[in-house]
Formats: sequence, structure tokens, C-alpha cells
Amino acid sequence: MVDIIFILTPILLGYIFGSIAEKNHYKSIQEREKKFMRLPTISLKTPLNPDNITRSRLVVGNVVISVDYFKRVLAGLKNIFGGNVTSYETLVDRARREAILRLKEDAKGASEIINLKLETSSINKSAKGTIGSIEIFAYGTAIYRK
Repeated sequence: MVDIIFILTPILLGYIFGSIAEKNHYKSIQEREKKFMRLPTISLKTPLNPDNITRSRLVVGNVVISVDYFKRVLAGLKNIFGGNVTSYETLVDRARREAILRLKEDAKGASEIINLKLETSSINKSAKGTIGSIEIFAYGTAIYRK
């Protein structure tokens, strides 16, 4: 019985604290996305309106988000039984949205951001084939107008 408690306690704590952290991060992302809603960010290589451009510059946003213990346990179970690893989907979604928000923050005063690109990588923990953290690097060209 004591062994089961030692196994379930970290899983339960990981679920509780991981859920709280994830909900708080999503809340922060949603608030900041409202702030930048009017800044078009597109993957096209040309501006939406090529008139009155005064300058352009490279803008970047980078984020590294760690996988919590509960998500790692769920992903391990999915690896055994197969299927989508949905426990990591929210992790990737949060990381992608956060990287784009940081890119928009770097583009202060821009009229639009073009040629948006996203690069992803996983930072492995000690065990082969496991994910410790995920990094997403967003970059693009900020267009400034008069």
C-alpha cells in the first residue's frame, strides 16, 4: 500500500500543479493576444500593402517550456498503447503561441509582420527518446510605415 502511495503522490501533485501552471499561462497568453490582435502576422513574403514602407527589420521570439511530470507519465502510457499524444499537444500550442507573442513584442510599433517562420526542437532529458522541454523559435520581418 505504501508503494502505491509513493507512486501516485508525484503523479497527483504533477497533475495539480501542472494544471494550475498551464491554466495561468493560457490566461496570460489570451490577455496578451488581445493586445496584439491588430498586428497582422503572416507567412507571405510580401507585405499586404507595399505603400509607404519606411523600414523593415528582423524580429524574433523564443520560448522553452518544460514538460511537467504528469504529461510525461501520460505520454509514456500513450507510447505503450499507441495513438495521439494529446498531453503534449497543449504544451506545443502554448509554446507556439508564446513564441509568436514574444515576436510581436519585439516588433514594437510595426504595421505588420511578414514571412513568419517557426522552428521547433525538443531538449531531451537523460533518457533516450523522452522530451524534457520544447523550444520554439519564431522569426519574421517587421514592416514599419509612416
